[in-house]
Amino acid sequence: MNGIIQLPWWGYIVVTLVLTQITILSVTIYLHRHQAHRALELHPIASHFFRFWLWLTTGMVTKEFTAIHRKHHARVETEEDPHSPQIRGIRTVLFQGTELYRKESRNQETLERYGEGTPDDWMERYVYTGRSKMGVVSMLLIDLVLFGPVGLTIWAIQMSWIPFWATGVINGLAHYVGYRNFECEDASRNITPIAFFIGGEELHNNHHTYGTSAKFSVKWWEVDVGWGVIRLLQFFGLAKPKRIPPKEYLAPNKTSVDTDTVKALITNRFQVLSRYSKEVIRPVLIQERQRASEAGQAMLRRARKLLSREASLIKTSDQQKSLTEVLNHFGSLNVVYQFRLKLQTIWAKGTASQKDLVEALQEWCHQAEATGIDALREFVKRVKAYTTLQSAS
Repeated sequence: MNGIIQLPWWGYIVVTLVLTQITILSVTIYLHRHQAHRALELHPIASHFFRFWLWLTTGMVTKEFTAIHRKHHARVETEEDPHSPQIRGIRTVLFQGTELYRKESRNQETLERYGEGTPDDWMERYVYTGRSKMGVVSMLLIDLVLFGPVGLTIWAIQMSWIPFWATGVINGLAHYVGYRNFECEDASRNITPIAFFIGGEELHNNHHTYGTSAKFSVKWWEVDVGWGVIRLLQFFGLAKPKRIPPKEYLAPNKTSVDTDTVKALITNRFQVLSRYSKEVIRPVLIQERQRASEAGQAMLRRARKLLSREASLIKTSDQQKSLTEVLNHFGSLNVVYQFRLKLQTIWAKGTASQKDLVEALQEWCHQAEATGIDALREFVKRVKAYTTLQSAS
């Protein structure tokens, strides 16, 4: 028995991709960015559409996803993290991610503590939550009516899309392999600069660094499909982003540290650390490598990434040993590494007054200049030039 819609073989592939893209966009825009992180506001029309579509294609409950994801951020890479591959192992999260999600969804303490503010209307209580299985069965019937027997295959791919790509790949690989733009205090990574089939979720390190941002891309060559759709919805008045990653602003003629410098530095602290690694640690590392012996070069290769790694993530004894050996053997690297840690302590002083923070940054700049290390002295010039948008304009 044929379905209502007759397509060539490639037409069914296109339809499947479109349907699965609507699903992943519903997850990343509605569940993730809107509900879990409150990074954007959605018009009721858009919000209800996403809820209805997720009911049909995943059976996911808004409160469950929101609570589990918020707990993941609050307890990331600890025993309480619902799906950390650093704790549970990459194979477990990659291939049993759905089971981990279901187990946590039955934890009432998680739902009550982290699920606040999610929809609690009649549709949510009696349709989306109370009859979630009815949604996926309805989707099966719709696919069969529209496409005939091939509709079963389309439906199966729809049902497996989120469990594989989101629950397995994003929760697993995105905390295990890939590149890091920022040294946030967890193992999150960007899997690739573009993966249209997972809606921007592949930029996971960016997201964990700026958890409340509606936009996941930060580099010009990174593509966040979800953000593109948000901007389209914004054009039609259906979405309103609340926060995006901060931008760096420099005042070319600014040569002293003041309150504005400190504010800009704290706001852009992750970019500052990223630049410090590229503009200070890397040049000094290259210089040391050029004059090191063969044994010294091997030592530097082992510790190269560790010199820029967030200190709390250097946990294994081998990593700690490699880093300690390099710092003890190469004086200039030890100096710039220690200044990196000192810079971090400045914005970690949450209870300090603005006056104390300005004085601490001034002293850091003075001491850094006194080292005589060219790369560090040039970086101090950049630090002094940091400003806010208001001051720059």
